[in-house]
Amino acid sequence: MEHNNNKLAQARALTLPSREASLKRETSVSQFWNSNRKLLEDAWGEWEIENKDQLLIPDETLLDPRLRQAINDAWENPEKENAVANLWEEIIPGVYVAQFFDLKRLEEFRGYLEAVVNSQIPKRPPYGIQLNRYGIMLDPRSEGHLAAPNFQAFYNDIMNRYMRPIARLLLGTYGYDSQTFGFSIQYNPDKDKDLHAHTDASAATLNININLPNEEFTGSQVDFYDKTTGKTVQTVFEPGKAIIHRGNVPHTTHPITSGQRSNLVVWLYGEHMQIPRGSTSSYGSFSNVASTNDTPESITARERWSVPNTAKDTFAPF
Repeated sequence: MEHNNNKLAQARALTLPSREASLKRETSVSQFWNSNRKLLEDAWGEWEIENKDQLLIPDETLLDPRLRQAINDAWENPEKENAVANLWEEIIPGVYVAQFFDLKRLEEFRGYLEAVVNSQIPKRPPYGIQLNRYGIMLDPRSEGHLAAPNFQAFYNDIMNRYMRPIARLLLGTYGYDSQTFGFSIQYNPDKDKDLHAHTDASAATLNININLPNEEFTGSQVDFYDKTTGKTVQTVFEPGKAIIHRGNVPHTTHPITSGQRSNLVVWLYGEHMQIPRGSTSSYGSFSNVASTNDTPESITARERWSVPNTAKDTFAPF
């Protein structure tokens, strides 16, 4: 009887849908994740409690100290937001790069993700992406997401305290950023090698590399297309660094030829998948993405450093 009440054991005993069924998006796959949602959420809670003495509690101290200080200062006084902007290097219009994770703590976070991978709790990778070690859905709107309470608190901090105001400041996404989405991915030469030219169904995309400094790879460069000049700018992900860009900036990932590249990818967009005008997407099945009026220009610093009170919807982009 005690075993039957153990949600962690019950979750581990589940038989996952096949990869083929998942890639075909068969109805039974969605039914599996939805019918077991509460069980899986409970299992993640039990997993945290069972491993509390060994498990990292991820929080913002994992992030780059300069970025963390500038962000906290801006939340206290939005007039100091320029210190945040100064940490980001603009490589083409609408594309910025900065250090996001603290390299001294990145190994701890990777250790946490290894524990997640080894938890034996069913997790769903992004559709269309090979089943690799770090292919995990992060947002509660997604089936089979990483529902560990401590991780979700960290994820919400990244989205609410960091990404949203940064995107508003650098990209002007105010009004199209109430909804969140995220996943992790790992590029491998024998699995997910590349990603063809596309735009994202987002107002803003934050792509964070979580490779350790000694985890080298070759290939996997990312090309961003500057529609203003017609030029392509190539960048290589470095450990702990993030690229933030408007979703409508075309980009492509070159094939990885050796090693592995691991990233967290998170999006912001508005209600009903609304994104700023001219930002319609060719990524995945988003030909019907709503496009609305441009972002208002007269936004105050105080408005940028605020959290929307819009309810989260339940639609998952993929």
